[in-house]
Amino acid sequence: MANWRRSLADAFWAWDKSLGGQRRPTTIQKWVARHPIGSGLCVAVPATLVLLLLSREDEPRDPLFAVIFGLLLGLVFGLTAVSERLRQRRLKRLGIWNGS
Repeated sequence: MANWRRSLADAFWAWDKSLGGQRRPTTIQKWVARHPIGSGLCVAVPATLVLLLLSREDEPRDPLFAVIFGLLLGLVFGLTAVSERLRQRRLKRLGIWNGS
C-alpha cells in the first residue's frame, strides 16, 4: 500500500514539474500560500454577492444556493492555496528556493 501511495505522489510531482512547478513562486503565490482561508474568502464572498445581485427579478431569489455555491468555490480556492503551500515547502526542502 505504501508503494502505491509513493508512486502516486511521484507521478503527481512529475506532472507538477512538467507544468513548471519548480519555478520560484510569485508574490501573489506567496501570499496565497500564507493565507489559504483568506484567499478562499476573497473568492467566496464576491461570488456569493454576485449570485445574489444578478438573480432575475421574475424568479425568487435563492440565498441558500448562492451561499452554498460561494462556499464551494471558496473551498476549491482554499484547497488550491494549500497545495501551493505544499509546493513551496517542497521547493525549500529540495533547496531550489530559500523562502524569501
